[in-house]
Amino acid sequence: MWQQLPRLVQDHIINKNINVYVINAYEVARNAGMGGRINTVMQVCFFALANVLPREEAIAQIKKYIRKTYGKKGEDIVQMNIKAVDAALDHLHQVTIPNAIDENAGDIHNPIPDTAPAFIRDVLGKMMARQGEDIPVSALPCDGTYPSGTAKWEKRNVAQEVPVWDEDVCVQCGKCVLVCPHAVIRSKVYEEAALTNAPASFKSAPAKDLDWKKTNLKFTIQVAAEDCTGCGICVDVCPAKNKSQPKLKAINMAPQLPIREQERENWDYFLSIANPDRNTLKLNKISHQQMQEPLFEFSGACAGCGETPYIKLATQLFGDRMVVANATGCSSIYGGNLPTTPWTHNQEGRGPAWSNSLFEDNAEFGLGFRVSIDKQAEFATELVKSLASDIGETLATGILTAQQKDEADIFEQRERVAILKHRLGELSNSNLDESMQAKVTMLQSVADYLVKKSVWIIGGDGWAYDIGYGGLDHVLASGRNVNILVMDTEVYSNTGGQASKATPRAAVAKFASGGKPSPKKDLGLMAMTYGNVYVASVAMGAKNEHSIKAFLEAEAYEGVSLIIAYSHCIAHGINMTTAMSHQQELVESGRWLLYRYHPDLVGEGKNPLQLDMRSPKLPVERTMYQENRFKMLARSKPDAAKKLLKQAQNDVNTRWQMYQYLAARQLEIGNGNGHSKGNIEKETTVN
Repeated sequence: MWQQLPRLVQDHIINKNINVYVINAYEVARNAGMGGRINTVMQVCFFALANVLPREEAIAQIKKYIRKTYGKKGEDIVQMNIKAVDAALDHLHQVTIPNAIDENAGDIHNPIPDTAPAFIRDVLGKMMARQGEDIPVSALPCDGTYPSGTAKWEKRNVAQEVPVWDEDVCVQCGKCVLVCPHAVIRSKVYEEAALTNAPASFKSAPAKDLDWKKTNLKFTIQVAAEDCTGCGICVDVCPAKNKSQPKLKAINMAPQLPIREQERENWDYFLSIANPDRNTLKLNKISHQQMQEPLFEFSGACAGCGETPYIKLATQLFGDRMVVANATGCSSIYGGNLPTTPWTHNQEGRGPAWSNSLFEDNAEFGLGFRVSIDKQAEFATELVKSLASDIGETLATGILTAQQKDEADIFEQRERVAILKHRLGELSNSNLDESMQAKVTMLQSVADYLVKKSVWIIGGDGWAYDIGYGGLDHVLASGRNVNILVMDTEVYSNTGGQASKATPRAAVAKFASGGKPSPKKDLGLMAMTYGNVYVASVAMGAKNEHSIKAFLEAEAYEGVSLIIAYSHCIAHGINMTTAMSHQQELVESGRWLLYRYHPDLVGEGKNPLQLDMRSPKLPVERTMYQENRFKMLARSKPDAAKKLLKQAQNDVNTRWQMYQYLAARQLEIGNGNGHSKGNIEKETTVN
């Protein structure tokens, strides 16, 4: 162990006469059945070495508080922790400290390579190395803005195991790429010539999709091993089985350290391969959609986080023109915490512009983005009209009449704006009168606003259902073209697991230790009452394509759109590895509904509400008691738990029946005289 320590660290240890102890805490935790949870093991080590209490007394107190803390979660949890306590001291070893520094000792590893941009290397790098006190104030951004795309430099290497792709078993469905919470799994298709200088360990396979197979493209799934958190969700969702070894799939977990170096080289080479042309991708297919580059990557969110896959998806679809207002909460911590940010940009330098606001005003904050952008786009439109004869009538008409509904439309508008800016440059260099020059200069400054900006207001249920609901309701009523993404964890995740109005009945949380007595607030139904708000309720683990479709429809809708996304959370007390599968069971029990409410369908003579799921077939008890937040109540207050469970089942039954009715109802079109002109067709439930 001594030989592994850097020279500077060895010097400090010797000069300060420091005693050094080591323990493989992960091994102890795994053997005790606790997975990667090492807090109990490390607590034992602290009290054993700190002499705050006599060792025997400290161990006894730890075991006492284990029962107090984990007793409600079950005797098996208690025994796992006690087993870890008993094993911890046997695995704690003191390091023998020599009198001199090892002559082969190396220097402290520089967290940032020399190839990094100067600001990343000299400012953020010092923060990563815990040398922030050495940074002069003059080196910090004077306007408070920081560059995006910095999380990729922070190679944390926190995972004990990482996913490894088996190209022979893979069906190339893209599900593992879609659900990865940290965007560390990527896929690409490319010409075989791109493999000419590939590392020997770089994997590829012939593309199986018919669109790619006919042109003999190659396919690769690559993992950023140094950025992975080892959650294992990708393995759980993989549908491809290894027939020769049934326990294995097309992607499997393997120790990270032995493959770290080769996968670093493979990742770098993977990034050097050009991304597929976005205009050729069929976004209704997951395998195609997941070829889009994510502009949210390597966040510091919990391993297996249920929120980040939705953010990543939004950036893949619209990230090169997104403007994001983010409410305080988990998403602001993993989204904008120094020294790095996971929000990034593409090779053209385009990416989301992100800013955080408070719980109570984030909706208004995002609405302000929309109002400002619309005003500048309006100003740019006026200038194009007034300069139409100078820049070309055809170009001006094309810019002003562009639909900008999908990827192809945006691409074409960008090309028009690029031509416009070129012509404005030519005009600016010609002999213009003062009035004309002023118009050209002003249009140059706002020309980019002629390309549609995608405004997103993002936050959790604590913001949307509770503290920020008044502002959210104001935005819902505004009719402006904003997109609202509520990542519903059903609890105040970031502040310690307090109950919110999104917390379901019978769940235990802070401020609801006896089980929440009231049902969950139905935010989606409340938004539908406006009639002109697009509303979708999605759960990525239950129906991947449905989530993608909802995001595309919401962004294309010319008005307010609200997506409520079920986001599993470590605070639920679940196995995070199988959390996506758990989402599917939640839908099958009716605890979470999948639907889309599209106001434009009324104009087509259709019911705007579409249920995108089958009738619930599982009792809520089955899914509830897979989560500690419900199981705890059954152990501490069984009578109350039984009563609340019955009420929770009634909640689900009543809500499902109401939504079934709303989705199947016949809508009558009035003729202004109080009489019906006819019926809108009955909308059937989709599977």
